[in-house]
Amino acid sequence: MAADRLCRRANDCGRPPGRGGVAGGSMRAIVYDRYGPPEVLRTEHLPTPTPAVGQVLVKVAATSVNLSDWETLRGSPLYSRIGGLRLPARRVLGSDIAGRVEAVGPAVTRFRPGDEVYGDNLMLKGGFAEYAIAPESALAHKPPALSFAEASALPQAGVIALQGTDGVMAGQRVLVNGAGGGSGSFAIQLAKRLGAEVTGVDNAKKLDFMRAVGADSVIDYRDQDFTRSGPYDLILDLVAHRSVFAYRRALAPGGRYRCVGGSVRALLRILTIGSVLGRLTHRRLGVLAVKEGPAHFAPVAGLCLSGDLSIHIGRTFTLDEVPQALAWVGEGHALGKVVVHVS
Repeated sequence: MAADRLCRRANDCGRPPGRGGVAGGSMRAIVYDRYGPPEVLRTEHLPTPTPAVGQVLVKVAATSVNLSDWETLRGSPLYSRIGGLRLPARRVLGSDIAGRVEAVGPAVTRFRPGDEVYGDNLMLKGGFAEYAIAPESALAHKPPALSFAEASALPQAGVIALQGTDGVMAGQRVLVNGAGGGSGSFAIQLAKRLGAEVTGVDNAKKLDFMRAVGADSVIDYRDQDFTRSGPYDLILDLVAHRSVFAYRRALAPGGRYRCVGGSVRALLRILTIGSVLGRLTHRRLGVLAVKEGPAHFAPVAGLCLSGDLSIHIGRTFTLDEVPQALAWVGEGHALGKVVVHVS
């Protein structure tokens, strides 16, 4: 019975192997069966999954850690439980993957075994394992000039930063809250590239890092209320927890506030009160609806290849160290991106 459950969890391991696939093998994976702290994670041997129609089996080389992984591990905020209110919908976390194609399922036309790929596998996850199943549509060919670790750092964090700073113009004042992490370090660079004056907000241990990435000024959120500075033409908030009225106060007339993540209460207030308040005061407050997929992260890779954007990997961990890697990000220690080397 336990073996059957593992088989189903590992995505129909009883199917015949896909082209180039691994039949009857097993893999190491970091799994969890209930929401909680990193201590609920453990290493387990699972059947190597087999790709179904339109899917690709990737031998994972590197997986970057995102705040969404931490939230889904803990089951908080509540929206992180979508698909699994009481128990996790997926036993293996990790969405930003990079590796080599091991096998492809029927109807896959863009990849073949041996191809180097990367992508944001947010729907199926599974990156904290030796092999992961991903939809063909979630992957792109990895540029040869990028390492697997570098490629894994781009799909989620880079896209958030690129879309979050879209529309910035030279001379504008931009504030990035949570600027010392992965998305924040990309956002600082992108806003500076567009000619903005950038303020980075994070904890005291990240101030020097934010300056090194390009921030013109930095704020320790524990020591200073950034909503009483400014005013700013754009606030990109990666950890929304403040009052809608405080955000509005920090915006210049015509300014924009965009948040990505945060508490459920803060997001609901931004979507409701913030929308009305913004229109009344000639400001725009809203939640950034991030568009996913290769069409959106490939341009970020292009900026890295041209030298216009740098990838900052602050720390790396092994597969067995995934609990520590998640805690490092979730507890606010990460400088830039954190990457797990899987193989």
